Amino acid sequence: MDSEEILDAKDRSLAHLRKVYGDEAETMIADGRYGYISGLMKDILKKPAIERLTLSDRIDKVVLNRWLGIPIFLALLYGVFQFTFVVSVPFMDWINEGFGWLSEQVSGIGGWGGSLLADGIIGGVGSVLVFVPVIFLLYIALSILEDSGYLARAAFVMDRLMHRIGLHGRSFVPLMLGFGCNVPAIMATRTIENPKDRLVTILVSPLMSCGARLPIYALFAAAFFTAYQGMVVFSFYAIGVVLAILLAWLFRKRLVTGESGHFVMELPPYRIPTVTGVVTHMWERGRGFLIRAGTIIFSIVILIWLLDYTGALEPIGKAIAPIFSPAGFGQWQAAVTLVFGFLAKEVVVGTFGTLFTGGEQLGGLGHVIGFELGWTPLISYAFMAMSLIYVPCMATIVTIKRETNSWKWAGFVIGYTLVLGWIVATLIYQIGRLF
Repeated sequence: MDSEEILDAKDRSLAHLRKVYGDEAETMIADGRYGYISGLMKDILKKPAIERLTLSDRIDKVVLNRWLGIPIFLALLYGVFQFTFVVSVPFMDWINEGFGWLSEQVSGIGGWGGSLLADGIIGGVGSVLVFVPVIFLLYIALSILEDSGYLARAAFVMDRLMHRIGLHGRSFVPLMLGFGCNVPAIMATRTIENPKDRLVTILVSPLMSCGARLPIYALFAAAFFTAYQGMVVFSFYAIGVVLAILLAWLFRKRLVTGESGHFVMELPPYRIPTVTGVVTHMWERGRGFLIRAGTIIFSIVILIWLLDYTGALEPIGKAIAPIFSPAGFGQWQAAVTLVFGFLAKEVVVGTFGTLFTGGEQLGGLGHVIGFELGWTPLISYAFMAMSLIYVPCMATIVTIKRETNSWKWAGFVIGYTLVLGWIVATLIYQIGRLF
């Protein structure tokens, strides 16, 4: 038999096993191995007549159930966002009041100095810092899930689905890390032994909604979806996951073909998270947001204010804005925010804060944007979708280049996310108009 015949025979055998047993060959082989080991252990070990299940075993019978595992994971993720927004509101109110007081103090200063303080620093950086409670509360919730041992179970639950798209459960762990930041998520793919699995995981990691995108969702959800903030934000995390799965399947079939690796992991016992551990993890992840706000975002917002103050910003935006007209947000201000959002996603909110003053109250900036630009909930949803998908931040692109050792793949990510973001945003707006 030649190589083609052997490969055809392999595919027929895999299809037959899948049809008869309803499962993948890798899973069946693993079940067979563990079944043999279990039988061998019964022959050589003496156990009590009645073997008591541990607490971890009893919980796993539910959370690792073939049919309940994924719904439970989605329900927990939805609960995380509901908790984040319900608890963060009073803290955001306090921060808003503080920046409102600062704005009043500098309101009497005229000239470029007053404009810099009011529009650039308070309006730009302040509009980003308002969402610090949302960021930190999200990291607290994710840290609890991680320290309790559940996130390892989530990877196990997702392994079956990941196999069907040509990856395995180990790819799910870096993708989950992407909810915090895409940079460490991409670096975490080093744990994936199969180079093709690793490359595909890197290519789709930017679709996972990082913490830097959260202020964008929070801004418009507070203004246009007040009663459904948690649900709206959850929908974008779900969209990111679904798109990552679909693109991973497509890339594995057409771009990076070959066999997927195997996934074996030891599930840790459940533990009650400690306050010290949760706070430490929250701070380790959240301080990056504060550092960016005080350095990168501050610098970029000052640059944006300078360009706006000198009248150079509007021509830039008007040259790009027509591209986004089919998606509903063809205004130059929206185009400018997306351009500078390539440097850091939080800058999208900071740029809006610089361009539209008077939005210091909770949800105020979003309302000002909606009034000035004539936005509706549909347009704001399409804009949030574009913010989720289009080009990841510069740090992520540089990390992709470093981890793949190729600007080709970094350029590929820039290209496909731009096109995909425009298509999804346009479809949301155009289809939404029909209803």
